[in-house]
Amino acid sequence: MLRATAVKKSYGSLPILKGVDFEVEKGEIVSIIGASGAGKSTLLHILGTLDKPDSGTVELNGTKISGLSGELVSIFRNKNIGFVFQFHHLLPEFTALENICIPAFIAKVPKKEAERKAMELLDMLGLKARAQHKPNELSGGEQQRIAVARALINRPTVVLADEPSGNLDSTNADALHQFFITLRENFNQTFIIVTHNEGLAKISDRVVTMKDGLII
Repeated sequence: MLRATAVKKSYGSLPILKGVDFEVEKGEIVSIIGASGAGKSTLLHILGTLDKPDSGTVELNGTKISGLSGELVSIFRNKNIGFVFQFHHLLPEFTALENICIPAFIAKVPKKEAERKAMELLDMLGLKARAQHKPNELSGGEQQRIAVARALINRPTVVLADEPSGNLDSTNADALHQFFITLRENFNQTFIIVTHNEGLAKISDRVVTMKDGLII
């Protein structure tokens, strides 16, 4: 489904990725682990079209996404790729419901339809009663679950998560990890997760280790 082939990336004279081959199938939860500086986040950003490789290719469902540019890459990303980061990056002036709806609005989904989908996600997350609350009225765990719902609103092909539970206590982290499993079981959702969390790595279908810009 998602395939990276011979991906290289340098910043100035510093090589970060040194020819990475990586593949994920539909419905897999794959964790990427490794020491800081191994190239994990750089690979995730390239898989998610947030950065371009210096060489090599990335394909998602037959589309060579590493070759897209400009508006085409933005449209493709919005439709096919969801992102969850360590920090939730919710917009403080908007409610939980509005934050979740933003990617759908960008995709020109009608307001009522976007809000219906957002409420379904809030219900799944046990946060329906928090729909009209702004981020500063939510706990850290609630904020991160809202960020996950935002990543899912357009039913993306793949969700890329960079240390999604890194800023959560163990109880909230475990709840988030279980939600990933539920999404995979109910919707065959695919996840690629960069993590240092051993618990999250253990529940993944596959663990990939990176070292010095390569998968080992």
